[in-house]
Amino acid sequence: MIPLEIVMQEVKLSLLKVQRAKKGISPILATLLLIVIAVGAIMITYAWVITFTTTQTQQAGAILVLENVRFYGEPATAKNRTDIVISNTGTADAKIVRVYVGTSSGNIIDVSVSSDLGTGKVVYTGKAITIKINWPNSLSTEWESGKTYYFKVAPEAGASFDFNRKAP
Repeated sequence: MIPLEIVMQEVKLSLLKVQRAKKGISPILATLLLIVIAVGAIMITYAWVITFTTTQTQQAGAILVLENVRFYGEPATAKNRTDIVISNTGTADAKIVRVYVGTSSGNIIDVSVSSDLGTGKVVYTGKAITIKINWPNSLSTEWESGKTYYFKVAPEAGASFDFNRKAP
C-alpha cells in the first residue's frame, strides 16, 4: 500500500497544477477594460444626444402659417388652379417638398407633381411663398364649388402643416 502522506502530496501537486492552468485576466487589465467600455458608451450616448437635440431645434425653428388659399381658373370660367400662400414666422428656413390635397383629412393624395414645387421651395424666415396646384391632378379633374378640401404641406424637416378650405 501507498502511504497516505504520499497520496496527499500527489493530490496537492495536482491541485497546484490545476490552479496554475487556470489563468485569468489580471485586476489591472480588468479595470482598464471596464474604463474603455464605459468611455465608449458615454461617447455613443453623447453623439446621439447631440444629434437628437440639433434635429429637434431645427424642426422647432420653422413655423409655417397659412396666409391664403385661392381657388380660380384660367380661362376665368375654368376651375383648374389653386394657390396656397404660406409664410414662415419661425427662426429657421423650411424647404417644402410635398403637397397633399384630399376631400377628407383621412383621404389625401400627393399632388406635388401637379404643383410648381419641383425639387422643393424654400420658405425663408419672415417671408411667404405661393404654391400653385394645377387641376386635373391625381385627385380630380377640377375643384368643385362648395366642397371642402383638406391640404397638407410637408417640409423637408419638421412637422407637416395641415389645414382645410372650402372652395367658393
